[in-house]
Amino acid sequence: MKLLIALHHRFGLWQAPEWFTARLRHDFPQLEVVHLPNYDRVTEEIADADSAIAWSLRGEQINAAKKLQWIHSTATAVHALMSPELRTSDIVVTNARDVHGPVVAEHAMALAFALAKRLPQAVRYQQQKHWAQHDLWEASPRPRELNGATMTIVGLGGIGRPLATLASSLGMRVVGVREHPERECAGVDVTYGLDALDEALSEADFAVLALPVTPKTHHLMNAERLARLRPEAYLINVGRGVLIDEEALVSGLRAKTFAGAALDVTSEEPLPPESPLWEMDNVLITPHIAGLTEFMWERHYGHYTENLRRFLMGEPLAWVVDKERGY
Repeated sequence: MKLLIALHHRFGLWQAPEWFTARLRHDFPQLEVVHLPNYDRVTEEIADADSAIAWSLRGEQINAAKKLQWIHSTATAVHALMSPELRTSDIVVTNARDVHGPVVAEHAMALAFALAKRLPQAVRYQQQKHWAQHDLWEASPRPRELNGATMTIVGLGGIGRPLATLASSLGMRVVGVREHPERECAGVDVTYGLDALDEALSEADFAVLALPVTPKTHHLMNAERLARLRPEAYLINVGRGVLIDEEALVSGLRAKTFAGAALDVTSEEPLPPESPLWEMDNVLITPHIAGLTEFMWERHYGHYTENLRRFLMGEPLAWVVDKERGY
């Protein structure tokens, strides 16, 4: 049985380390593991592969995969895999939502703290050697508490669920938004459907985007939705950049119709130097680092091999993606 690993990326942490492949070969000697250093031979190697670890495959590569039964993505988002060829195939797709979700939730919480306590502005004053106690208090919005504030979490999946628990533990009121609002989620005080997103946003002190990318969620936060945020509210995006219409975001931030934004993801990555977002004093940017942790690949190994054992035994897989919905 053949496993193809094709995970080349310019950022080294997203590539499977050599020990990952070596341990797979040791723990599963019945597997032929092919770990490609780049994408040059994907079409050739996938032709007789039974399973693959990848986050991006083209339609013609799916067509070439005559034996492929299972693709595992080491990312949470799987939109780069969702070609028409894959959607209409019998290939099962799983993702790593339970690897990344809790770590990304911590980062979202850190961004909320930073915005509430005005830390980006404090850092700027520090660089100027200016003791800005008066300035920070007199500015709008002022430093505030998280206890008692409302966090609206748009998307109650692998990120949103642990984030709701964190926010609730701090005494925040948590409003959830999900496709199926009838499903309960620990830590959430009230849940709305996506059709009531405008109402949920209008209640937010902190609105957090933790959604997958689908045709329905692309530019979900357009000018009209951004206008639903109150003047003292902050927007946090730890999902994907294309969830927000970036031109509308810049306009809203310039007009200060809402308090500010913290962005771990942007429409184009790396964010181009000419983007106005870099210079805005009401924007905090982190360079897509929400999921980074030194324990990531250990967690990937445990997560993946749990499913690999199921696959080899002919049992149903966990963390299966609905290919029609895209998550």
